[in-house]
Amino acid sequence: MLANILPEVLMGLNSLLVHKLRSLLTMLGIIFGVGSVVAMLAITAGTQKEIMASIDQLGVNNILIEAKEAVDRNELQARRQISPGLTFRDFRAISENVPGLAAITPRKRFKPMRVLPKTAQEPPTLIGVDPSYLEIQNVKVVEGRWFNDVENRESTPVCVLGESAKVNLLGYDAAVGKYVKINDTWLQVIGVLASQTTVDVEVEGLEVINRNNLVIAPLNTVMRRFEDNNSYLKDEIDGIYIKVADGTDSIETSGVVSAILAATHKDAGDFTVVVPAGVLEQKKRVQNIFTIVMICIAGISLLVGGIGIMNIMLATVLERTREIGIRRAIGARQRDIVRQFLTEAILISILGGLMGIAFGFSLSWIIAAAAGWATVVTTASIVVAFGVSVGIGVLFGAYPAVQAAKLDPIEAIRYE
Repeated sequence: MLANILPEVLMGLNSLLVHKLRSLLTMLGIIFGVGSVVAMLAITAGTQKEIMASIDQLGVNNILIEAKEAVDRNELQARRQISPGLTFRDFRAISENVPGLAAITPRKRFKPMRVLPKTAQEPPTLIGVDPSYLEIQNVKVVEGRWFNDVENRESTPVCVLGESAKVNLLGYDAAVGKYVKINDTWLQVIGVLASQTTVDVEVEGLEVINRNNLVIAPLNTVMRRFEDNNSYLKDEIDGIYIKVADGTDSIETSGVVSAILAATHKDAGDFTVVVPAGVLEQKKRVQNIFTIVMICIAGISLLVGGIGIMNIMLATVLERTREIGIRRAIGARQRDIVRQFLTEAILISILGGLMGIAFGFSLSWIIAAAAGWATVVTTASIVVAFGVSVGIGVLFGAYPAVQAAKLDPIEAIRYE
């Protein structure tokens, strides 16, 4: 079989090389179509990777409650007539009445006015949480240890630093046992967290913060030892982190949480409940629509390329009518003629597909460099794009090949 196919492949290549420019122009539609498919799928895969990284940071089994704090005193007074804001009472109500919770912690956060040692970088954010924060956020301690319930209960002045906060404040040397001063309070460093991936995907309802630039202290330490200058505009607590148990639907649980908070806050709209699992589903739906639209647009280029192949192959049949007649006269069968012209059409699509893959790689790299988007060229995208290009060659090369095989040998030999 290979002995029969190889001569036809070589004959097809020779035919394409005779008209190099025409063959290249015929391939352009396939090149641009395949390149577009590869680039669009690379953008989609890169975006999907960023979304997954963002959701993984938030925790698929987590529920995050954020306070919508007032921007001035007038707004605060208007809200306080309806709702007390996010409080420890809300935290207790959720803890006692919502089933299927694996861990829960309130959060108090603010920007320090003064930090020692001084840093030329952005000052770290101070947050106070319960020890369960470590389990909920799935962070790892790479140096020292995490604080415990006793230290939280006794408001011990200790803290754990994020990776960036540690470098900016204390440099690259060991940090455990050293002290940092936040406003007027010295905190002893007992641990350092592993670096966490920072992504640019925003989640509606959540304030974007650098999770590597944090000073994390026991909640009671923050509540009793620190005072925010703008505390009159703040809720008692500004967030609650919840992790649901395995097998519990976080989306359904968030509905119960929202109902409890809506009752106590009297629909004041001063909080947001974010469910990473729900955000993931929503973003996947949007991403799927985007992918389909982009592939359809790229498919138009492939369709145009296929029409170009058919057009050129029909012209080739017309140019080589006498050759076809001679081949039929010396014993070539119709299927031999079909195979000859179909091989040429497939060769055009294969060569165009290979060039298109190279073009797609280059295009995705240019997009990533120019627009700052993450792009990931996957094996699946290359296989899909190349497979479609070969399919286009077979589909649009079949008609000219059949027309060539149907020519009457006698009339073909007479053709001038």
